[in-house]
Amino acid sequence: MAEEKKELWLNYLALSTVILAVCATLAAFKGGGYSTRAMLSQSQASDQWAFYQAKGIKGYIYEMQKEKLELETEAMRGRVSSKVIEDYEKKTEAYSKKIKKYDDEKTEIQTEAKKLEGIRDDAKRHSQTFGVAVIFLQIAILLSSIAALMKKKAVWMLGLGVGIIGIVHFANGFLLFIG
Repeated sequence: MAEEKKELWLNYLALSTVILAVCATLAAFKGGGYSTRAMLSQSQASDQWAFYQAKGIKGYIYEMQKEKLELETEAMRGRVSSKVIEDYEKKTEAYSKKIKKYDDEKTEIQTEAKKLEGIRDDAKRHSQTFGVAVIFLQIAILLSSIAALMKKKAVWMLGLGVGIIGIVHFANGFLLFIG
């Protein structure tokens, strides 16, 4: 029984399929890593915003107390000793300092939360791009497999075209050079 001579393009088909599979595996791995980073950053940003709200509530409580003391101080002027008025004014000043402290802390917290949201958004863009790459690379692998089974070079060429699109998206997953 004579052995059929293997067509040379089938060797290239096998090699290209391996390359596509490696790229698909790496794209899935990198996409998963970026997806995890996006979720962690979102969680951290949510924590920061909750902290921001807590500082806002505390600051508001001090503002209410300060306003109450100011009203009481004005109502007591001329009816109580200057020592009592002075104590009220000191307490009012202490509340003003706490209000400023909470406002400053809120600004820092807001900056950190927005930074984390930026990291989240960037990670999402990378993850989505790697996801698109995986789709194209898997389709290319499928077409290459069909081409090998059917020994149809045209199907392999179609698979290579789809694979090139997948590889472009794979590279874009790292660099984000496409919108």
